[in-house]
Amino acid sequence: MIFEVLVILALIVLNGVLSMSELAIVSARPARLKAMMERRVRGARTALMLGEDPGRFLSAVQIGITLVGILAGAFSGATLGGRASAWLQTLGLRENLSNTVGFAGVVLIITYLSLIVGELVPKQIALRAPERIAAMMAPLMLVVSKVTSPLVWLLDRSGKALLRLLGQHEAAENMVSDEEVRLIMDEAATAGLIEGDEREMIAGVMRIADRTARGIMTPRHEVEMIDLDDAYDTIIGFTRQTQRSRLPVYRGDPDEMLGVVSTRAVLVAAADGEVDFKALVVDVPTVLDAMKALDVIEPLRGSSSHMVLVYDEHGHFDGLITPMDVLGAITGAFDEDEKDEPKVVERMDGTLLVAGWMPADELAERLSIRLEEDRAYETVAGLVLDIIGHIPEIGESCQFQGVRFEVLDKDGQRVDKLLVTPREDLPEDDG
Repeated sequence: MIFEVLVILALIVLNGVLSMSELAIVSARPARLKAMMERRVRGARTALMLGEDPGRFLSAVQIGITLVGILAGAFSGATLGGRASAWLQTLGLRENLSNTVGFAGVVLIITYLSLIVGELVPKQIALRAPERIAAMMAPLMLVVSKVTSPLVWLLDRSGKALLRLLGQHEAAENMVSDEEVRLIMDEAATAGLIEGDEREMIAGVMRIADRTARGIMTPRHEVEMIDLDDAYDTIIGFTRQTQRSRLPVYRGDPDEMLGVVSTRAVLVAAADGEVDFKALVVDVPTVLDAMKALDVIEPLRGSSSHMVLVYDEHGHFDGLITPMDVLGAITGAFDEDEKDEPKVVERMDGTLLVAGWMPADELAERLSIRLEEDRAYETVAGLVLDIIGHIPEIGESCQFQGVRFEVLDKDGQRVDKLLVTPREDLPEDDG
């Protein structure tokens, strides 16, 4: 009887090994397996190969699990069940009752051990360290796959044929969405694996990847510029007063930029006499406002003046981008340094005072609302204009995905300040 018990326990453990290996290889992330390959971790390459062809691998594992189940069932019923029944008869139970109790008891015990030792515990181990378990078990699974290759071929073909009939013949794309990445970052921050500031910076990089040049530029109405048609003393006085190290230069029409000048170069030349402004002008790369923000980095990196000028499709000057604009879009730490007001202030009642120039995607992330991917706006003011469909008056309000926006102040025709009421803070509709 001891031999039969050991055989069944061995079969249950083997079933657990197969289940653990299956889940580990399926759950292992290819990027981490590739990193393990670079560190020459044994089995990582095999695990990656098995994961790339899940049909054949899963067929091989399922064959093994099925065979183990059949053997375990045969041993438990034909051997242990009979022995348990005979033992119960020696205790005085009738034959019919002893057979029923004996077989039922053996089945219950085997089922319990199969669930705990053969399924639940091995799968929990696999989920805790899928890449490490996958690399460790991949060589054994490769042997199982080769030994069962004829049956694997038949099952793999049959499975793919059934998938075609169900309209599932196309391979699933192994893509990770922005939401999944944010969830992973939240989990990592909660577990203490990354700091809060690190999480915010990563989130900033993700946001800037979805923005255009228009979304990170300093807009035209905030750009300090030099008009060469102004009087000489006016230009020199303006250059001395500005806090900018470089200024865009035009003559008459701001849409026709000549380039930029270094304020230091202008002041040094002015100390030696009359300044030839045109001789100090440096060419600057130009980009379209619809260009992806990440694509702007390359011309910005190649610019000797560390600046690019932004134009719209009609050739109008829209603004400029500097490295500080890019860094500010990622970290958000420099926005308030260049503004007279913070971009958002939370009030005691939970509502938010929001600057119109605040990036719409930052507010959307804070309020858990979803913006259209092909939106034509970049700021919260642009979001409100898109919702209302016209230039709003002070006091006018609108709602978007349960969030209420009210215009508090305007600068000319530009929406300057808004009162934003999150969904949970909205009063209930009595009607």
